[in-house]
Amino acid sequence: MAQRFGGKYSPRPGDPAKGFPGVAPDRLPEAAPRHRLAGRPVWLAAAAFPFLFNAFGDGPIALARNLGAFATLGLAAFLFREGLKAEAAWEARKTARRPAVPRKALGAVVLGAGLALGAQAPELGPIGAGLVAAVGVALGLIAFGLDPMRDKGMAGIDPFQQDRVAKVVAEGEKHLTALREAIARIDDARLTARTAAFASSARGLFRAVEDDPADLTAARRYMTIYLQGARDAGVKFADLWVGSRDAGARADFEALLDDLEAHFTARTRALQEGGREGLEIEIEVLRERLARDGVSAPRAD
Repeated sequence: MAQRFGGKYSPRPGDPAKGFPGVAPDRLPEAAPRHRLAGRPVWLAAAAFPFLFNAFGDGPIALARNLGAFATLGLAAFLFREGLKAEAAWEARKTARRPAVPRKALGAVVLGAGLALGAQAPELGPIGAGLVAAVGVALGLIAFGLDPMRDKGMAGIDPFQQDRVAKVVAEGEKHLTALREAIARIDDARLTARTAAFASSARGLFRAVEDDPADLTAARRYMTIYLQGARDAGVKFADLWVGSRDAGARADFEALLDDLEAHFTARTRALQEGGREGLEIEIEVLRERLARDGVSAPRAD
């Protein structure tokens, strides 16, 4: 009879979620932002299959139109999915630029074109096909909504500085991706989750710097040099573990992740508390200025 595997690090039914050694429980991996409508593009792609089934048996023109409609609706579903991902990321951040490409609006146009291409009734004509396209565009916008049309939290932020932050964050994400891929070669659930927890802490620092690009100088070493070192250590450990299963190397690597996560968490907290301290100073200066002008300001105790 099969028996449930159990061990020192194996979860048991009913046990509360726990962190890793040296890691607070609230630093467990965070789920990627998911849009509430993320499942709808799948239904749109499924609705395109009748065009594929009707493509054969009615001559080359019907074949081309049905296959074209099927492919166009599949492209629309892809654009809607990418647009929902971009919108979810935009909503999850305090400061964000609007998407450079309005993918959902483009997906609605492609949806209308696909429906018009698939409308084969001869009596429709160009005008009827145009009406079908317009209905498809309207349905796409109603079902998936518009893309974010404005920047969020960008007032007073230097665009040049924001671009510098975006480049450093992109570099940091590459290091995290390489680290995750290296650990994935080991095929160890615990190490994979442990690496994901560290990546979550690193992304917390990314978000803090994105909220205040002026903090880039204080955090740049963490986002580049330290993450590059973590990536290199992960690659070397994965190569060593595959060949020798060295338990000492594994313990050293986990200790390295613990130390790095502690430093990343402390740096993120320092940046956030530094911003709070700056706000308190600004409020105090404003109170003094109002007092000099003879205007009383209530104090929050």
